[in-house]
Amino acid sequence: MPHDQRTPFRVLIAADTYPPHVNGAAKSCFRLATELTQHGYDVHVVAPNHISGPDMVEFYDEATVHRLKSYAAPTHEYYRLVMPWHASRAVHELISEISPDVIHAQCHYMIGDAAITAAEQRRIRLICTNHFMPENLDPFIPGPQFFKNIVSKQSWYDMGRLMRKANVVTTPTPLSAENMNLKAQLDYVVPVSNGIDVAKYELREDENISPHPHPTVLFVGRLAVEKHVDVLLNALTHTDTALNVHAEIIGDGEQRDDLHDLAKELGVEDRVTFRGLVSDEELREAYLRADVFAQPCTAELQSLASLEAMSASTPVVLANALALPHLVNEGVNGYLFEPNNPEDMAEKLNAILGLNAEARAAMGEASHAFASTHAHEKILNIIEKMYRGATMDEVAVMISDAKLR
Repeated sequence: MPHDQRTPFRVLIAADTYPPHVNGAAKSCFRLATELTQHGYDVHVVAPNHISGPDMVEFYDEATVHRLKSYAAPTHEYYRLVMPWHASRAVHELISEISPDVIHAQCHYMIGDAAITAAEQRRIRLICTNHFMPENLDPFIPGPQFFKNIVSKQSWYDMGRLMRKANVVTTPTPLSAENMNLKAQLDYVVPVSNGIDVAKYELREDENISPHPHPTVLFVGRLAVEKHVDVLLNALTHTDTALNVHAEIIGDGEQRDDLHDLAKELGVEDRVTFRGLVSDEELREAYLRADVFAQPCTAELQSLASLEAMSASTPVVLANALALPHLVNEGVNGYLFEPNNPEDMAEKLNAILGLNAEARAAMGEASHAFASTHAHEKILNIIEKMYRGATMDEVAVMISDAKLR
């Protein structure tokens, strides 16, 4: 159905995770909805209900959120499952009700599957974005590794089967696009960054953020197995004792108790502050106060937390895995360390925290400059053109012209 120019352009975002869930994909969907609404779009989100109960509709500043009846995943602390038959019926009914001009599926599971199938059947323009590595499911799938490998292979197959129906397929980084080419057999995937509101994390005029009393490394993210926060805790035991390095950990998840126990076992509990979940403003201040940001995860498709820290002019020490190397210019804005190697991580932390204030500030400025290449204004311009008919080739040219990394 052609868009009526007299009414706002209507977007339906299909997501299998959305706030109050706390993860990169949920945060990306929220930011996309917020920015689209601010630019005059009529935004609807369909996502699992985050609590037990029937389908419901919630009205937020960023979007109208349609929550579908869901069930707790038995092996995950907060993830919710929507039965495929219910997702299919509910999504079809929602599309009939709101008549979206474009559907933007953020995944290929449950709700994403239903939205992709409905878009194809109804000839609605379809954009698919992948935020997820199927291997990330491993810690939550019971059974031996060979069975997990079978599930992962099937998930990659399903990703290709469904997403090749889209008009445009995107993912946050070139490395993720290569993985999707190889494992999902998708011929053409364009890397489109999730984008970052760089100005949000900059020091405001006349703002004064008190420094930590000790050199402090910050981690922000879910306390999950694949985040490897244990590597950071172990790295503390190998840092220069003269520096007295502390760690601040923001986030929550199923590993929280194990990590508290590990900090005690390693004898670093007095140097580690577990803050749990914090407000947006508290998070912003933590980025600005940190001396260095660390990301030991080996399964990041982009790492919004790293980009947020870089926007706050913070040097970074990141695992040399998946998309993280794209965020580091060695010795300029930070360092990469060998994944799961706390000694190497400690060496890189020492290298930054041992610098004088001027040299460390220069690394932070380089981080900020890099983050600026992912400014959300550039990204939203590309997304808008995708929604309104740009082809995969045209999107690729726009990314090149905008010099997005």
